[in-house]
Amino acid sequence: MDNFFESAYSIAQQIKDNSITSKEVVSKYFDNIESKNSELNAFLITDKQAAIRQAEIVDQKIQAGQQVGTLAGLPVAIKDNICTDDFTTTCASKILREWKPPYNATVIQKLISQDAIILGKTNLDEFAMGSSTEHSAFGPTKNPVDPSRVPGGSSGGSACAVKTDMASVALGSDTGGSIRQPAAFCGIVGMKPTYGLVSRYGLIAFASSLDQIGPFGKTVKDCALVLNAISGHDPYDSTSLDIKSDDYLQYVDRDLKGIRIGLIEEFDEVLDVSLRENLESATNLFKQNGAEIVKVSLPYVKYALSTYYLIAPAEASSNLARFDGVRYGLRVDGDNVEEMMINTRTQGFGQEVKRRIMLGTYALSSGYYDAYYKTAQKLRTALISDFKKVYDQVDVIICPTTPTGAFEFGAKLDDPLQMYMSDIFTIPSNLAGHPAISVPFGTDSNGMPLGIQILADGLNDSKVIHVGSALETLRTEG
Repeated sequence: MDNFFESAYSIAQQIKDNSITSKEVVSKYFDNIESKNSELNAFLITDKQAAIRQAEIVDQKIQAGQQVGTLAGLPVAIKDNICTDDFTTTCASKILREWKPPYNATVIQKLISQDAIILGKTNLDEFAMGSSTEHSAFGPTKNPVDPSRVPGGSSGGSACAVKTDMASVALGSDTGGSIRQPAAFCGIVGMKPTYGLVSRYGLIAFASSLDQIGPFGKTVKDCALVLNAISGHDPYDSTSLDIKSDDYLQYVDRDLKGIRIGLIEEFDEVLDVSLRENLESATNLFKQNGAEIVKVSLPYVKYALSTYYLIAPAEASSNLARFDGVRYGLRVDGDNVEEMMINTRTQGFGQEVKRRIMLGTYALSSGYYDAYYKTAQKLRTALISDFKKVYDQVDVIICPTTPTGAFEFGAKLDDPLQMYMSDIFTIPSNLAGHPAISVPFGTDSNGMPLGIQILADGLNDSKVIHVGSALETLRTEG
């Protein structure tokens, strides 16, 4: 019990062994929510009574000798852009402040089928558009390591909840780094699976060709445990991959002999001294433990940020057109339908969402579509081709997760381009649809956590778990 909060996997085993009850576990996590959330603002809504009831049902199953799921009794937090029929789903926006979905997202149904306990919904940048969780209509989430700094975004609430033991694991969504970046800022593990490996049905879309749901955990093993539960084909999602399920836990705690690890030449010029030293430390650990280090080139990666900020806003402009005051959510009256829509969207959307809708609408508009959106799609294809060549040479690529540690509140709010640069290392994996994981490694000059990111080719989620777990072990031993 001394290390109770260190690993969700360990907690799950203790619950199954009946050495601790799920009710006791859930109660411990709610004690932390009640003592910490008022300051940190990680959760937007919780339901303690419902969680305790579900925990008691799990305990009864175990005591009766019945079979239980792989997540039996584990307290889970859910990013508030994933539909839940027992909780409101607001996307941290005024336009959906009171909206309660009539159905559960597929990932929620999968968690429930594995006997997980859902604690509540976590804060985010509005409609997942941001890198700091400052763009929430319900106030920012604070970084638990230093509350004067941001927790990252857009899944900052989920990252904060796991770091502070307000949840054992959590789900986030990652469109351009929104799981991995806050995981790095908060000093935990965050994983973006291969696009299509986890169903997006019930995830309120930001950019449909980029969005992917994934797990946060204290350890790589925790993320593997959750990925086992939420991955798999879903007929409700047309982008879901119809492939055989894997057991990702089997790739944890393996050695590195024969693993080829790539370092991207083009990233050298954007690394500051502290990031370069941190990456070299990780590289040396890999090399000392049997991995081969290979310099690789991704010529088109320098266009990834620009490509993303044309494609993502364009898709957002289309997806957010449904929030018009007619069908659901906020409605602000006007003298006619057009005025009602204008009033609703003006009052319902925040500044960053409006900015991205306008950028996307412009990129898709007549006369600019070929010059901007079509060109961006060509660059995306070129980047994917670059990755394909590189993965013929290496098993995984490593790089920093973020260009800095967590920054202070307000530091980048008035300079959107600087805020967008926070995702420079994470965006390429989203454009390619590839898996990536961020593992805590080192600190910046302010003592804030940094992360090392491991990237692999599509459907090689097992490799990022393998190498991420090895880095975690080597970091601990070192």
